[in-house]
Amino acid sequence: MNIDYNETIPNNVDLADDRRLLRALERWQPAYLKWWEELGPVESGNLDIYLRTAISVERDGWANYGHVRMPEYRWGIFLAPPEANREIGFGMHKGEPVWQSVPGEYRSELRRLIVTQGDTEPASVEQQRHLGKTCPSLYDLRNLFQVNVEEGRHLWAMVYLLHAHFGRDGREEADLMLLRHAGDPDRPRILEAFNEKTDDWLSFFMFTYFQDRDGKFQLASLAESGFDPLSRTCRFMLTEEAHHMFVGETGISRIIERSCALMREHDTDDLSSVGGIGLPIMQRFMNFHFSICLDLFGQEKSTNAANYFTMGLKGRFQESRIDDDHKLDGALYSVPAVENGRIVSHEIAAITASNERLREDFTLDSQRGVNRFNKIVAEHRIDFEFTLPHAAFNRGIGAFAAINASPAGEIIDDAQWNRRHGEWLPTDADKEYVNSLMTPVIEPGRMASWIAPPRRGIHGQPLDYDYVRFH
Repeated sequence: MNIDYNETIPNNVDLADDRRLLRALERWQPAYLKWWEELGPVESGNLDIYLRTAISVERDGWANYGHVRMPEYRWGIFLAPPEANREIGFGMHKGEPVWQSVPGEYRSELRRLIVTQGDTEPASVEQQRHLGKTCPSLYDLRNLFQVNVEEGRHLWAMVYLLHAHFGRDGREEADLMLLRHAGDPDRPRILEAFNEKTDDWLSFFMFTYFQDRDGKFQLASLAESGFDPLSRTCRFMLTEEAHHMFVGETGISRIIERSCALMREHDTDDLSSVGGIGLPIMQRFMNFHFSICLDLFGQEKSTNAANYFTMGLKGRFQESRIDDDHKLDGALYSVPAVENGRIVSHEIAAITASNERLREDFTLDSQRGVNRFNKIVAEHRIDFEFTLPHAAFNRGIGAFAAINASPAGEIIDDAQWNRRHGEWLPTDADKEYVNSLMTPVIEPGRMASWIAPPRRGIHGQPLDYDYVRFH
């Protein structure tokens, strides 16, 4: 399924055959470009960036590399190839043919799912818009911009679904995507994690490791949807989301590598005098990003999640690989709760525990990367181990929202939390120090002093390639 780049809006959905839809999207396009100019990456309009652009959606040919100016990037609408005779794989409609149009009885639920997912895409661009001014290398600057343009395209993906399948309501929701802004006190983004500041590169790498991993699991669940256009849209988005997580994991790994090298070279745990980022600071940033991402999955017991599953709109992660009836009739699942000052487990109807199961899948996947981080530390023979905090730590939603807990999962009172939270979460001093290191390095092949070089360049290019060209 090649993509037609002769169209005003590149696509592989035969947009030219639906002139009404095409005109509606062409009316939305200038508002999008205006949003990009005002809230996208700052001072980037005249840069030539070595970007990857989708040219087809098949596994062996979906990307093309070349220098592009971001305002000229061809954002478009790309769906994964259809699966012949695909059936709904779960819920009350299991075994029925997938829907090509919105089932009327599920219209509002589907729209809510699409809007919530779509709202995260421009939010991350807004959160990261100033990072280009403090890039640690041209390699990293290019990766930032690649993430940004793909998040912009993911917004296009959700806006297409709204325009194509939800009429006036969909067009209004698409307009609102550009009116809400990350951190805006009057019109914030829907999910709180997408209103947090991301104003340093340690935060950016943590964001792409954790928040984009949340995106992976949400998109994978939506890719199971019985609404086939949503499923196909999310399946292609997942190919791009993988790169975002790669940026996060390799970025964190390179900081750890450099920090460990500095610790060995100078025989000190205090890297502030040698321009490195201490491992305890990284742990506190990790605690913060992981904990706020756990909130993104919602309540442990959720009627909405049960309804989405029953209706066939949102499945579980890798639904077809789960060994059960995919209807969850009578099935139970353990979820955490707090009783009498203790954390306990309760069995509830599994159909209401989809959020908790997805959160646990996310945690297991996150831990795999943390294990790789610890392998780097061990190779340098340094006595330190990164850990993910307990699910009760720093939570604002769900069973743990009303309590304070340490990263080890010990319930503590307000006084203890107020006295000790600076041991566990980034302090103002941590943020100030990390920001003091954020000075731009734009000479090809050079790296900032606090991060190691990557193992290889992009798409076979050398590390000293001009990934970004300035004018």
